[in-house]
Amino acid sequence: MRVFLILLPAILLAQAPPAARPAQPKPVGATAASAVPAAPELATDDDKTIYALGLSVYRSLAPFDLSAAELEILKQALTDAAAGKPALKASEWGSKIQMLGTMRGAVVAAREKSAGTAYLDKAAAQPGAIKTASGLVYRELAPGSGASPKASDMVKVHYRGTFVNGTEFDSSYRRNAPAEFPLNGVIRCWTEGVQKMKVGGKAELVCPSALAYGDRGNNAIPGGATLIFEVELLGIGPATPPALPAPAAPAKPAAPTLQPAPAKPAVH
Repeated sequence: MRVFLILLPAILLAQAPPAARPAQPKPVGATAASAVPAAPELATDDDKTIYALGLSVYRSLAPFDLSAAELEILKQALTDAAAGKPALKASEWGSKIQMLGTMRGAVVAAREKSAGTAYLDKAAAQPGAIKTASGLVYRELAPGSGASPKASDMVKVHYRGTFVNGTEFDSSYRRNAPAEFPLNGVIRCWTEGVQKMKVGGKAELVCPSALAYGDRGNNAIPGGATLIFEVELLGIGPATPPALPAPAAPAKPAAPTLQPAPAKPAVH
């Protein structure tokens, strides 16, 4: 899905034959203000779904780090493709798209890591904060009184995730639905940090990118991003059951032993 969304503009461009883009003269008397169309009203579920599709496309384009001017070019490409009049063949630029994404993604990751390092240092200096050998910064917000989970346990949590600039990217509180998962099946920061908690407690986990989604990121998470999670441990479930061995093949029955036929009595 992510690859599809990243290449969606290119796919749209490729759906129509190439043609020169016609000039679009501005009407006489038009002003900059009048040229800006009004924002569409999201009146129906279809409208809202299409708007959400746009948000998904934008998130998938995050590695390209597009400027405002570049976003206008992207909008023009979509408009031209919809009109069947693209200015070039997208198929001839596929390698360039990939190269641009790689280059821009590296710039984004470096920028995020720089901001994350500064934030981690600040977080580690807060009263009660503990910086572990892995680089995780753990700070208890409210003590718990129950047990602590093991990595193999199922846990039930409420959480809120933000970037270092304070922008929220995920929240079970907002969905009003706690999350349940095996603790060894999530990012390393959670596996390590939640094991330090007790049921009923709250903690802040500041996760360097190496313990989260690395340089490549994940969906709405840019590469190199340091993530801050406020976690509330609601409960601990049974440990994840080990994989059961495959049943042994049934033993083949032994071949029956053939007994010799009894000798016929002699006839006198």
